[in-house]
Amino acid sequence: MGATEQRVLVVIPAWNEEESVAGVVGDVVAAVPRAVCVVVDDGSTDSTSEAARNAGAVVLTLPFNLGVGGAMRTGFRYARANGFEIVVQVDADGQHDPAAIPSLIDALKDSDLVIGARFAGVGDYSVAGPRRWAMRMLAGVLSRVTRGRLTDVTSGFKASGPRAVRLFADNFPAEYLGDTIEALVIAARAGLGIRQVPVEMRVRQGGEPSHHPVKAAIYLIRACAAFGLAMMRPRTRLEGIS
Repeated sequence: MGATEQRVLVVIPAWNEEESVAGVVGDVVAAVPRAVCVVVDDGSTDSTSEAARNAGAVVLTLPFNLGVGGAMRTGFRYARANGFEIVVQVDADGQHDPAAIPSLIDALKDSDLVIGARFAGVGDYSVAGPRRWAMRMLAGVLSRVTRGRLTDVTSGFKASGPRAVRLFADNFPAEYLGDTIEALVIAARAGLGIRQVPVEMRVRQGGEPSHHPVKAAIYLIRACAAFGLAMMRPRTRLEGIS
């Protein structure tokens, strides 16, 4: 069965994104009308759930904030329980353009995990300072781990094929940056094929950015720690995952 014929679940982890989530759901439905859109309300204290539900999404509500990793693990388990072969992760703040989702899904024809890369020649998205250095360093190291050239290993815009869905339903990391750096390490060490496709980022549609400039140095330290933790974890065995 080709990627275009498989059941697609778009998972949107959301924490206090009432201003933007409805627009994101609408854009997802327009871009991939065959997909089911699930918003995982990650312990929001605003009207995120109501806005998402009114926009037509299935809403899974977590009792308290687990972070993106915990929300995505919930999404992967929902996918496994309901027979979805492909899971696409999209941020709730509107920066990811759902129009790129078909390109990510198409790239799953010869890969298990596809990253929507912000620094691959499309658009003008950029970061500066310690955070930029950390991203470049981690991209270089993870390119060696995955045995392929990657330029954006902290992107939260990704598509997972059947093998990745089955792997992540039980093993998706919930720690800080686990949904990006550690997830890539887990996938690579489990033998999954990883590639990237260039995507263009949009301006955030509402709410506050998750990273403030004054936290850039802390980001550098925590990003390196996330990679070190991922490399120390036991390699995941893939018996039965094909």
